[in-house]
Amino acid sequence: MHNGVACDVLQIYGRPATLAVQKDAIMPEPKAEIRLPTSELRDDIPFFTKTLGMRLDMIYPADNPQIAVFSGHGLRLRVETGATEPPGTIRILTEDPEGFADGARALTAPNGTRVEIDEAHPPLVMPETVHSFVVRRLADQAPWIIGRAGMQYRDLIPDRLGGSIIASHIRIPDGGPVPDMVHYHTVGFQLIFCYRGWVDLVYEDQGEPFRLDAGCCVIQPPEIRHRVLFASDNIEVIEIGVPAEHITTIDHEMTLPNGPAKPDRVFQGQKFVHHKVEEATWSPFRLPGYRSRDTTIAANTGNVAGVHVVRVGDGAPVWSSHNADILFTFVMDGNVTLEGEGRDPYALSPGDAFVIPPGMKTRLTGPSDDLELLEVSLPGAFKTEGTP
Repeated sequence: MHNGVACDVLQIYGRPATLAVQKDAIMPEPKAEIRLPTSELRDDIPFFTKTLGMRLDMIYPADNPQIAVFSGHGLRLRVETGATEPPGTIRILTEDPEGFADGARALTAPNGTRVEIDEAHPPLVMPETVHSFVVRRLADQAPWIIGRAGMQYRDLIPDRLGGSIIASHIRIPDGGPVPDMVHYHTVGFQLIFCYRGWVDLVYEDQGEPFRLDAGCCVIQPPEIRHRVLFASDNIEVIEIGVPAEHITTIDHEMTLPNGPAKPDRVFQGQKFVHHKVEEATWSPFRLPGYRSRDTTIAANTGNVAGVHVVRVGDGAPVWSSHNADILFTFVMDGNVTLEGEGRDPYALSPGDAFVIPPGMKTRLTGPSDDLELLEVSLPGAFKTEGTP
């Protein structure tokens, strides 16, 4: 082999034949290595080959080895005597941590490299909710943070209720194509509610891309592949994620849309929902004085969560309490006053949000005619007790 091009002589039917040089021969893929330091290579070889189960690919010079190259677990390591880099940390993810390296979860190589052994697919941990009364007002000038795909995020529940939930007000000032990739989230529940503008989305097994308009919403069942395609100018959405910290994974293999739609597919106990405002039915709300449209999310998540859009209805507002684990509300339009037992009243306007803990008595009074609220509860069905 010379520069990756075959130039050899073959014996064909007893006569020599020379292979022509292939001008368009494909060059081998480049290889990347991570270099690690060592002071005594002979001590590192059995650790990387026997303890970690890696393959020894190279070692030189022969008379006094100073460099060894190992491969395995998706890594190529160059352990080099006298290298100036720090030893670093290697994380090995396996389906059977207890069966790897005799069950050790943390090891240190002779050269000082730390090795952590963890599960390839760790279970989703749902933190216990730390209940608190939260009011977040747009007028408080909470900072907008640049997040994934250049989108701007505003945190609506700063304390995350102990890590049990994240609620974000997200906006994209300049519309157009969104630099997103096919991805999925390891979550227990996730809601995307279009607050202003519109956005084009595509989801695994849900057919062709579609437009999510203002007032409409989708739930993203656990690990459903999806992609944001195009957004209007000044698009704003409310995104709810449970738990607060969850992993987003890029799927480099899947292309969306991915074939015939399967609208009844269940993703870890939940169905995809695209709730359309024009198809909504309005009914009396759980609180007197208000009415709501049910997005059917409770029915399609096995009661994991419920989502209602609330407007002014018949009757007078009353003091009430609830026994939901999490009850989050975002003010989309209009004005209302939130009264809480033992608290000063809060005059709320569009962009404000609040969380009412279980057992706390509150009342929504003085709603404007154009009031519209987004209420998200976990679980979807819970008990409300009211008093005049």
